[in-house]
Amino acid sequence: MSNPIDKIPVGNQQEEKGKARKVKRAVRILWISFIFLLVTFIGLIIAIDNGLVGYMPSLAELENPQSAISSDVYAADGTLLGRYYVLDRSNSAYKDISPNVINALLATEDNRFYEHAGIDPIATLRVIFRLGHAGGGSTISQQLAKNLFPRTSRSMLTLPFMKLKEWVLAVKLERNLTKNEIITMYLNTVPFGDNVYGIRNASMTFYYKTPDKVSIDEAATLIGMLKGNTIFNPRSHPKKSKDRRNVVLEQMYKYNYITQTTLDTLKAKETPLDYHKIDYNDGLAPYFRQIVEQQVKLACKDLKKPDGTPYDIYKDGLKIWTTIDVRMQRYAEEAVQEHLTEWQKTFVGQSGYKDGSIWEKPLFANIVNASIKTSDRYQTYKSQDMPESKALLLMKTPIKMRVFAWTKTHYKDTVMSPVDSIKYMKLFLQASVISMDPFTGEVKAWVGGIDHTFFQFDHANVNTKRQVGSTIKALLYSFAIDNGFSPCGMVSTLPQDFPPTYPAINHDKEAEYEPEVTMKVALAKSINNAAMYVLKQVGIDAFVDFAHKCGITSRMDKYPSVGLGASDISLYEMVGAYSMFPAGGMNTQPYFLTRIEDKNGMLIKNFAPEQKEIINPNTAFKMVKMMRGVVNFGTGARLRFKYNIQNDVAGKTGTTSNQADAWFIGYCPQLITGVWVGHDDREFRFRSENLGQGAASALPIWAMYMKRIYADKKIGIDANRLFKQPAGFDDCDSSDVNSSDPLKRKGIAPVPDVPEGAGVPAPDNEQ
Repeated sequence: MSNPIDKIPVGNQQEEKGKARKVKRAVRILWISFIFLLVTFIGLIIAIDNGLVGYMPSLAELENPQSAISSDVYAADGTLLGRYYVLDRSNSAYKDISPNVINALLATEDNRFYEHAGIDPIATLRVIFRLGHAGGGSTISQQLAKNLFPRTSRSMLTLPFMKLKEWVLAVKLERNLTKNEIITMYLNTVPFGDNVYGIRNASMTFYYKTPDKVSIDEAATLIGMLKGNTIFNPRSHPKKSKDRRNVVLEQMYKYNYITQTTLDTLKAKETPLDYHKIDYNDGLAPYFRQIVEQQVKLACKDLKKPDGTPYDIYKDGLKIWTTIDVRMQRYAEEAVQEHLTEWQKTFVGQSGYKDGSIWEKPLFANIVNASIKTSDRYQTYKSQDMPESKALLLMKTPIKMRVFAWTKTHYKDTVMSPVDSIKYMKLFLQASVISMDPFTGEVKAWVGGIDHTFFQFDHANVNTKRQVGSTIKALLYSFAIDNGFSPCGMVSTLPQDFPPTYPAINHDKEAEYEPEVTMKVALAKSINNAAMYVLKQVGIDAFVDFAHKCGITSRMDKYPSVGLGASDISLYEMVGAYSMFPAGGMNTQPYFLTRIEDKNGMLIKNFAPEQKEIINPNTAFKMVKMMRGVVNFGTGARLRFKYNIQNDVAGKTGTTSNQADAWFIGYCPQLITGVWVGHDDREFRFRSENLGQGAASALPIWAMYMKRIYADKKIGIDANRLFKQPAGFDDCDSSDVNSSDPLKRKGIAPVPDVPEGAGVPAPDNEQ
């Protein structure tokens, strides 16, 4: 039998053999290419895994990536005051998340989540062969990897490498975490609408309930947002959100998480919102948290991690420990609210403010116009290239808005124009309080304003400076006494000149005094001419130098008015300077950070107070006795007679030009507290010195605060403790003021409303 090939012509046989060789060569090339690509792919995966192609998180970071998100700030007792982070992110445990949320997520994003090891081959092939038209291929593990370690580049060239990196990370996550840990971490990091991160924040924001109480339709709405947290936001796009919710519900039915009846019922109903955007201006000590943030950021510039890079307060999980006492902080905030709630009514009840005629005056009209031009709303209009005439018209058009009010919630919803809201907010009295241990310098309470949501300017920090008025006299008199003056010595109350430049000026025009009084009476009644007399004796230059030694870092111009408090100085500096009186002459500057730890609790920076002796103990105690006189029979006597503070306390009131600033700095043997009250714009003032003086505007906050402090035995401030007299103390006045009723014993009538601080020259911008 003949072979069929033999019948093929020789030429054709050679051609067939050539084709066969080409096929074999092509197959060999394909196999070589496949093996090369496979080896390259494996090599690339190994390189990615070992961090040779971009940064690869360590095993510790994968196991606990949340530590790289926020830094925590603690009070002295370990109470968490707040967190610092880049994103508004919250955490929940798996057991605290409703199964409705878990089911909605699995049905929508990764129905084979519990079956794969980080990469779903079926979903990946579906994407390849159907070009993404049948859904994405990213698993929850891959999405978590992308959330925790975001892509640094979005170019088409680097995208494949970033995708491979996410695959590697997903597999690592699966190897080192349980499935429940992965899904929990995903829900804690994923972004929802309105710049909210984490299922807890989302459920609290949109439904005002914790994640464990979320219903099926609410869960479907929340999970629906993950496809597009802006376009499917139920607050801003309710129709699109509902449509997306229904898609999620259908997925839940498809994978048997709900029944057909439940699906039909839920699709037919609305899912009403209970919207409460979480506001991190709320909570305890918001102004204090703000200053801590600033100080820690400065410290972090010099603090290096093991890799040599500086610490980041927003990402490195620092533990920041402070001196704040939670109880005392709460009492300080309550005291501010208690006094200003009523005192604000007194202020706006004055003529001009009550009827609004004040805004017709050019000075106040200019203030409003300047505020309009710097307002966020106006700036938004201008950024849209809107004509100024139209922008101003819109600023005068009434709209719905939320403004501050002295209510339980600290706000009210109303309708007014943006211009009227500026006028309304300008009239609110502001206040600041710093309370500290005079021996250690530990700040126990810090209040920088009346409400951080609406007024974020901090009036307590060292950079906020206001005229201090007669509170400066305590430093002036202590300097004089430390240089040989006696509290019982006589000082002139007549106008003083400072030749050759400054003629005599009567700074006490509205009060009549004897030509001479004792120094202790001059301080108690805050007689300005007497302060000028003392300043003239000790010298202006010498006094300013002394004030700086006491911790005053602000500029103090060397003019006679410096002795009456014309200088702008912060409450922070003044409280630190006063610390030498109760501390026996030892000046201790305020400090509020005790230590900073890394995310593992290892100490990376310690803080200690700055202390130095400024005056001798005898001088300090003489000043204590003199400043007792302020509250016993001087300008601060209402502390005894109106607020019934009968403990051993001392202090000094302060009032500046035209009542722009009101001060009271007082102390007991264990605590010193300074209070300031005024307006952001100094032009807004009480018309009456009787109302605007420190004894009326600031002292009540101090009294209300201290009443709470004395009543709370857990704080440890002993209401019966007396100032300690130093050994060998020699005083001109053997009769002390330690009795429970010193005023009756000494027969001195109180003068709580004597004007003080009159005639203090105003700063250049106020003349």
